[in-house]
Amino acid sequence: MSDRAEESRSDDERDGGTRVRRLDDATVDRIAAGEVVTRPARVVGELLDNALDAGAGRVEVAVRGDGTERIRVRDDGHGMSRADAELAVERHATSKLRDGEDPVGITSLGFRGEALPAIAEAARLELVTGDGGAQGTRVVVDGGEVAVSDAGRARGTTVTVEDLFRDRPARREALAGPETEFARISDLVADYALARPDVAVTLVHDGRETLSTPGTGASDALLGVYDRDVAGQSTTLDASVAVDEVEKKVGVTGALAYPSVTRASRDHVRVAVNGRPVENVSLARAVRAGYGRLLPDGREPVAAVSVEVPPEAVDPNVHPAKREVGLRAGDAVADAVETAVCDALTGADLRRKAEVATDLESSLSPVDGPDPFASFEPIGQYAGLYLLCDAGEELVVIDVHAAHERVNYERLQRAFDGEAVPSASLEPPVTVSLSAPAVAAVEAHGDALARLGFDAEAFGGGTVRLRSVPAPFGRAADADAFRDAVDALAGGESPVDAREALLADLACHPSLKRGDSLENGDARALLDRLGECERPFACPHGRPTTLSVEEATLAEGFERRPRR
Repeated sequence: MSDRAEESRSDDERDGGTRVRRLDDATVDRIAAGEVVTRPARVVGELLDNALDAGAGRVEVAVRGDGTERIRVRDDGHGMSRADAELAVERHATSKLRDGEDPVGITSLGFRGEALPAIAEAARLELVTGDGGAQGTRVVVDGGEVAVSDAGRARGTTVTVEDLFRDRPARREALAGPETEFARISDLVADYALARPDVAVTLVHDGRETLSTPGTGASDALLGVYDRDVAGQSTTLDASVAVDEVEKKVGVTGALAYPSVTRASRDHVRVAVNGRPVENVSLARAVRAGYGRLLPDGREPVAAVSVEVPPEAVDPNVHPAKREVGLRAGDAVADAVETAVCDALTGADLRRKAEVATDLESSLSPVDGPDPFASFEPIGQYAGLYLLCDAGEELVVIDVHAAHERVNYERLQRAFDGEAVPSASLEPPVTVSLSAPAVAAVEAHGDALARLGFDAEAFGGGTVRLRSVPAPFGRAADADAFRDAVDALAGGESPVDAREALLADLACHPSLKRGDSLENGDARALLDRLGECERPFACPHGRPTTLSVEEATLAEGFERRPRR
């Protein structure tokens, strides 16, 4: 036997012949700290949870550098007594979970227990708190040593974390650059600010305020996190939706930017469950689905949506960072979110407006106000495509193709709601070549394709025989429309989504095209039909139908004063 093996055997014998050992408390603390405190943003998140659980109406986060140097979170919550403050820095001490209580159903954000001991294990921690009494308390944890003293502090708590990961060089080296780490903190604080628009949230970086919300509602929170353009082009969301699988109604609130305000990535769809920002693919997808075909292809919305469900319907312990939660009846809740978003956007005025500017780069944005189509007066046509209308203080330009396409699309939706799309027989049938997966999709989704107006069957050798195609306006779809429908179903889209895409394409064919002239009566009829649509301000492919130019825009360009 080698000397190493003999030494190992001797160690095992001294421990009673076992290889599995209990770790000492110090090692357990370090492991726990590594589970909770992985980067500065995690520290900020844990401290924000505690502040909000304390009933704070105002929270200020101040960060120096990337957060490892200094993080301070100050709140005006109910604070702590001296006894509670001393216990708060002890491992496995919490105000949020009673003995024997299941963490599922807990309404607080800090359901895993207080993170303060884990943070103190990885940094120097100072806690200054007051519960409204004559004297506050200061608790300092530094290198395992705890010091408690009196402090002057009004009701609330301030936690300062310094020199994070000072004795963990590997952890520090694993962090990204300072800009990236602060960006993570900024995104997280923004998530909380939008999830809790009733709380005033401020973020200060190196002495400069970078984010501030007033705590006065979703629209103001959107303004604080983004800018005036985004906030001014948004609508609020406040719905209560009955879900059979959930005892109480599901609340859906938040702010939705108009479809003209988009981003290239999906990072700006922010979702919260019971006040906690979460990453939930199903809910985020439901928000985007609520926008439907109002969004331009390849663009993503800007939205902050909070979902309130009974606590017992949420399992918060499915992710170590608490960024994901399990939802009972998750599919039904997602459907409720999609419905609420769709309804909110249907009632919003999504006209696009030209801002007062003379340059070509200025963006177009929606304006508020009632539906004005009834008062529009057609005055002419431009470039064979645009209808010019006098709308009092505005010149409104209508894209006649996009407008007619919207009208025809909603005609199709209403005419064939719940019914199969009318079809036309192909004589002789057309043979369409498809890939093997697409042929399999034809066989798997035969009923769905039939409801879309396609009669097709596999013919062997990677081909499909197409006997009929949709023809709701008397104009038959072609084989490309069939391929698109099959690809959509094969790609996982629901038959409803595939139907909507097909109807959008079918609505395009009979619609007015560039060069089609409009007599005044036809122009009036187009405006009347457009005004009857549920979503008149975008074609089914997401392009705008109307653009309004204020008189002030023209006056600015001509160096005149607008009419009073």
